[in-house]
Amino acid sequence: MSTTTQGSVPKRLYKDGIQLSIIGFGGILVCSEDQTCGNRYVSESIDRGVNYFDVAPSYFDGEAELKLGIALEPYRNKVFLACKTGKRDAAGAQAELELSLERLRTDHFDLYQFHAVTTMEEVDQILSPKGAAETFLRARDAGLVRYLGFSAHSVVAALALMDAFPVDSVLFPLNFVMVSQGNFGTQILERAKQSGAARMALKAMATTPWADGEAHTYQKAWYKPAESAELRRKALRYTLSQDICAAIPPGHYELYKEALDTASSFVPMDNAEQQTLMDEAAGLSPLFNHPA
Repeated sequence: MSTTTQGSVPKRLYKDGIQLSIIGFGGILVCSEDQTCGNRYVSESIDRGVNYFDVAPSYFDGEAELKLGIALEPYRNKVFLACKTGKRDAAGAQAELELSLERLRTDHFDLYQFHAVTTMEEVDQILSPKGAAETFLRARDAGLVRYLGFSAHSVVAALALMDAFPVDSVLFPLNFVMVSQGNFGTQILERAKQSGAARMALKAMATTPWADGEAHTYQKAWYKPAESAELRRKALRYTLSQDICAAIPPGHYELYKEALDTASSFVPMDNAEQQTLMDEAAGLSPLFNHPA
């Protein structure tokens, strides 16, 4: 894992010489904000060295794509734009790809991903005749997408898809609570490394699911971020200390700015620091589990 600094946020190798900011801009950041605010979020991020942007059509029913498309238009040739589809059939994936390209005002995506792959049934659907994998391969051949990948919510499904389909990268939850309390994440990391796929992380600053009836301090996060800024910083440092390319923080700008600040002065955690943090997770309920 090598890290180079270009601008205030360090960058790491994705593949083929492409360097990505170790903090990615999640499209949910611009949702529930006016366009002027969304434009500012993007321009400030560009100024800080962020060049990795990730979005999906399901984020607020297309709002993220529409607003990010406008905000990114002046910078499109300077950034690595990743999008996703939740469709598992070829026709549905093609229609969603075309709509996303239109909304995001671009003629191609740098990375196109199967979104939130969770079950083996989904893997089978994606890979079956007239499955979404056919659309992905055709889109790459046509120059509509450069790289292919997926985001994962299951270890079993992620490993199966990596074994069966030549993905360039995988985006998956990797967090100190899930690793220590849920046995989740390291399996995907290691298999991706073995296959040569780049690794990008989700949920680095998370702790647990929201409790029933608990007030959601962060409305755009379906999970509970660490309560203290210090724990969020340590949690992100833990994830960035693993052999990954980048991490995407929660979709709240104050948490995203914290992540940028942590990344700008990033120092890897040593093994003792990592173990101390893992010990702090004792008794917490992870967002994802994998049977031991």
